[in-house]
Amino acid sequence: MDIFSAASLTALLQVIAIDLVLAGDNAIVIGLAAAGLPAEQRKKAILIGVLAATVLRIGFAAVTVKLLAIVGLLLAGGILLLWVCWKMYRELRTSHADELEATEALSNSDLNSDRMVAGKTKRKTLGQAALQIVVADVSMSLDNVLAVAGAARDHFPVLVIGLVLSIALMGLAATFIAKLLHRHRWIAYIGLLIILYVAVDMVYRGAVEVWPHVNNVVS
Repeated sequence: MDIFSAASLTALLQVIAIDLVLAGDNAIVIGLAAAGLPAEQRKKAILIGVLAATVLRIGFAAVTVKLLAIVGLLLAGGILLLWVCWKMYRELRTSHADELEATEALSNSDLNSDRMVAGKTKRKTLGQAALQIVVADVSMSLDNVLAVAGAARDHFPVLVIGLVLSIALMGLAATFIAKLLHRHRWIAYIGLLIILYVAVDMVYRGAVEVWPHVNNVVS
């Protein structure tokens, strides 16, 4: 099977690293939005976030695979992924206090022993939190699918595994991953470097793909 080739296994390792980092990143965004809610509403908001992310990832994956086959869109996708890297770099510089609030909301536990669970975040309604989460999920689901599709390249089984893993991590292990990234920030930076590599590779392959067409138009 193609999945056992060296190229496929390399792509699969990249996809797993991307999924781990982006699942934790997505979880922290959801946690930040849910942190401003009363304790009894946080679980509802987090569930809305996970369900929305699942549906969006499946939808974006179905469209993205077809779009990247169009000449020029691989290059555009690579450029967009470079912007994602910049955005992720800025998010990694989120204050320690904000991250702690998000992680407390996700795990529903008092991690800093101040006798409050995400008690310092500005209060909001469930509707406000849900809207904030869904808007963030649109952007982050597209980021995830683009990165996974770029890393998987032409290995369709790897793309499917990446999508399934992404959804599973969001639903089952997001809180654990968010805690892990909160304690060990270097893991997130390694993931960022992998996504940057995928973005640069997409830009290069897209430019090689587009160049003959540009050359024909010029000549």
